[in-house]
Amino acid sequence: MTKTGFRSATKIAGAAISLSLGLALAGCGGISTNKSLDSIHQPVVERTNFTLDVTTGPGGLPYPEQRRLTGWFDTLSLRYGDRIAIDDPLQSEATRSAVAALAGRYGLLLSDDAPVTPGQVEAGTARIVLTRSKARVPGCPDWSSNSDNNFNNATSTNFGCAVNTNLAAMVADPEHLLKGAEGDGETVVMSSNKAIDSYRTRKPTGAEDLKTLSTQKGN
Repeated sequence: MTKTGFRSATKIAGAAISLSLGLALAGCGGISTNKSLDSIHQPVVERTNFTLDVTTGPGGLPYPEQRRLTGWFDTLSLRYGDRIAIDDPLQSEATRSAVAALAGRYGLLLSDDAPVTPGQVEAGTARIVLTRSKARVPGCPDWSSNSDNNFNNATSTNFGCAVNTNLAAMVADPEHLLKGAEGDGETVVMSSNKAIDSYRTRKPTGAEDLKTLSTQKGN
């Protein structure tokens, strides 16, 4: 073999080795590295503030403003998990009581502190702040780990996406994902007793029809 032929064969062999190494490294891409059973994608809670400025008076919140506030609540479809607060420079108890009564119609209580919102609230005006939380799991589904080789004995990048996404979609109050619900035993007892009393006092469904049918068969 001539020197020229030897050099050509060497170049071809080197190119083949480089190509095979490149394909091997490319096949290793996307390998999972999470060796724990904790999903790398966790629920994220986002808060959105809605504000409405109402005019207050010496007696609290005038009836026209109460109707406007009720319409605003209906437009936003006030629901469980929403938080309502008042930013009132005068800190009028009458205004707070009026807003609390309106919020109570939807089964909600007023928060003690109002979140910071843009702009300044002038005297004679109160700002109603409705905070709504939403939970989601960013990055799911995640099929970036598309290699069958798992040299790290790690979980898939998509591990936990289904459970966490369903949890974020089903939780009634997304804030409970950050901090569990707090309550007292009295509320729990009252709620359980109400359900038990309803079960005991309610007439069984279809009881009269069954009784009539059995009488007819007896005749």
